[in-house]
Amino acid sequence: MWVHEAERIYGDRLVNAANLATFKGLSSELVSKSFSRFNLKKYFGATPEPLIFAQFVGGLDDRLYDQFPNADALTARLSEALREYNDTNAVMDLVLFEDAMKHVCKIARIVASDQGHALLVGVGGSGKQSLSRLSSFICSYTTVGIMISSSYGMADLKTDLQGFFMKCGVKDEGLMFLFTEGQITNERFLVYINDLLSSGEVSDLFVAEDVDGIVNNVRPAVKSEGLIDSKDNCWKFFIDRIKKNLHMSLCFSPVGDAFRNRAKKFPALINCTVIDWFHAWPEDALLSVASKFLADVDMASDEVRDGVEHFMPYSFRVVGRYSETILEQERRAVYTTPKSFLELIKLFKVMYGKKEGELTASKEKYETGVIKLTETGEIVAKLEDELKIFAVEVEAKKKSADEQAEVVGGEKVKVEAQNAIAEEEARKCLEIKVTVEAKMASVQRDLDAALPLVAKAEAALAGLNIDDFRMLKALNNPPGDVKDTFVCVLHLLCRVDPGVPCDAKGRLKTEKPWPTALGLMKDPKGFLATLNAYKGKIDAEEVPAQNFK
Repeated sequence: MWVHEAERIYGDRLVNAANLATFKGLSSELVSKSFSRFNLKKYFGATPEPLIFAQFVGGLDDRLYDQFPNADALTARLSEALREYNDTNAVMDLVLFEDAMKHVCKIARIVASDQGHALLVGVGGSGKQSLSRLSSFICSYTTVGIMISSSYGMADLKTDLQGFFMKCGVKDEGLMFLFTEGQITNERFLVYINDLLSSGEVSDLFVAEDVDGIVNNVRPAVKSEGLIDSKDNCWKFFIDRIKKNLHMSLCFSPVGDAFRNRAKKFPALINCTVIDWFHAWPEDALLSVASKFLADVDMASDEVRDGVEHFMPYSFRVVGRYSETILEQERRAVYTTPKSFLELIKLFKVMYGKKEGELTASKEKYETGVIKLTETGEIVAKLEDELKIFAVEVEAKKKSADEQAEVVGGEKVKVEAQNAIAEEEARKCLEIKVTVEAKMASVQRDLDAALPLVAKAEAALAGLNIDDFRMLKALNNPPGDVKDTFVCVLHLLCRVDPGVPCDAKGRLKTEKPWPTALGLMKDPKGFLATLNAYKGKIDAEEVPAQNFK
């Protein structure tokens, strides 16, 4: 308990990780000297056990301040609270990593006490407002705020505060007033906020008639407490209820000079609040968030998914490191916030979906073109064979007719009959020729439609260079897509490249296609030349048809 409360009182006010590490070192030394009989070293070190006390250990309705036995118990309790909150309020899609859960416990600890106000300091997008709403729900408070508009002014703030005071002081309801620096459209707002924090009372908030009405409303409650129902006692009872029931959660950012200047002008912002400093998210928290928001994205394999998820916090950390370098060299601050991390994940999902659609469409077009070319080639070859057969038959019958004409000489009738037969065959051949030409025209149109796809494939092949193959040779276990691509290449090169092993039927014969592919890439220049010459071999009909099946 002492270690936990010391960290809450002192550690939560420290502004950076270096100061916090110094505090923990001093705390560890003091604990070793003062509490040597107890094993408290487990709460210090590189991977300390979580030390968390809260008033909802036994349940959300329990108000016994006790220690959570482990992180799993805390996760289960806050997950239950988040589910109940989402059932009755606008859904908050929160990832409850360890730091976030600690902040919920800290905020709940602050606002659970009378006149407890929390000052949450952190860059935008750290989750200050969301965690405040969850903490308020756990404490059975109603979260309220002000709605800023272009015409919102001091009179509107005064009206809102009057409503908050009536709920807390007259109806005895617990409220959390969530106030952010983005709502400070007029610096005079902080005059009222300063008074509320320091004394629980805002001067001149109610006119005399309203004060009399409040006194009359609380008079029965004053009597029930055994107090004299004088006007002063009733008013004091009203203010005491406000101190007990109205709690503020101030969400400010340390960026720039505004926070420092406001703290100087309005000291109650610091003196009458408990500070909870939101430091940068740890890497395990970033990984948890990335895993949750990328769970609905379909990826090629678990290895790819794991790589993408780990790349997200890595890239965020690298950008943060370079931001520190820019600050040192250029004296210009570049902030990387949790919100920008979420935007990074969102951008990846959008670009991934777009590229996946484009590649799928290109693949389908290419496959359709290859199938059409194969079908067209088969039809043309069949028509050519039929035309050759018909041409031979016509020539034989014509020769026979000429011989008969010489033999019979003057037998004109027989000759004319044979000529008629020959003419009939010629007519049939003409019809066949017309049919063949029509089919060849259709084939030519299909071929013209397929040529752009072939040109696109040749352009993709032209984009390859020797360095690409040298890079691939260095991969002992390349990605699955690379292996599949080279298996296709090996099938296409059967009986074309002697370096590809084939069985008696001319099919690929290897159990380890990747080493076979590496053998072809021993001569990257020759391999690239083989690929570039492949279309010419197809045109010359030097590639077996079964290679495309």
